[in-house]
Amino acid sequence: MIDVILPVLDEAEAIPWVVSRMPPGYRALVVDNGSSDGSAQVAAAAGAQVVHESRRGFGAACYTGLVTASSTVVCFMDCDASLDPRDLPSVADPVTEGEADLVLGARRGERGALPLHALVANRYLARRVARLTGARLSDIGPMRAARRADLLDLELTDRRSGWPLEMVLRAARAGWRIAERPVPYYARTGRSKVTGTVRGTAQAVFDMRRRLMEAQRSVREEHP
Repeated sequence: MIDVILPVLDEAEAIPWVVSRMPPGYRALVVDNGSSDGSAQVAAAAGAQVVHESRRGFGAACYTGLVTASSTVVCFMDCDASLDPRDLPSVADPVTEGEADLVLGARRGERGALPLHALVANRYLARRVARLTGARLSDIGPMRAARRADLLDLELTDRRSGWPLEMVLRAARAGWRIAERPVPYYARTGRSKVTGTVRGTAQAVFDMRRRLMEAQRSVREEHP
């Protein structure tokens, strides 16, 4: 059984579809991050395990899910119906079969699914990660899989939007085998809290810039 960690903030409309499409052997672990639309109740009614994280932040919700999970391998994905849980095995299988340590779902979006600024930002981040770590990626996507104990050993500190990038950067520095698998990406249900608002976009840029600067300092210290 693989726990699928689903950080949630007001995703009641999308939750039933997401939870109902979990493949056999995968179980939904919803981390409610202070929803006001009844997301937690909807998730529980749909059959998901539900835990709560009062500290606002994508990374805070993901970390709580990681600590709560009990499976050897864990997956993460957004719970806004932009990703289909039925694609999880293609991302998780290389980890469960010992072929990779961290696998990211590289999003292949339908027209208009990802705003232009999000596409540009992800390509930029992927290039920066490649230059800093040598990991060849095309997308820092939200669907991913890794072994739970190894993720805890990375001691990730970001509790906001920098969590996904920090995971990749620290994993690369630790010598992990990082791979990606293409996954379809659809127009999300509802407005994004990150790319859909000026404040969310600004916060994400700030958080990820901080993670990149941290990685640059580490590279300089290791190779003065």
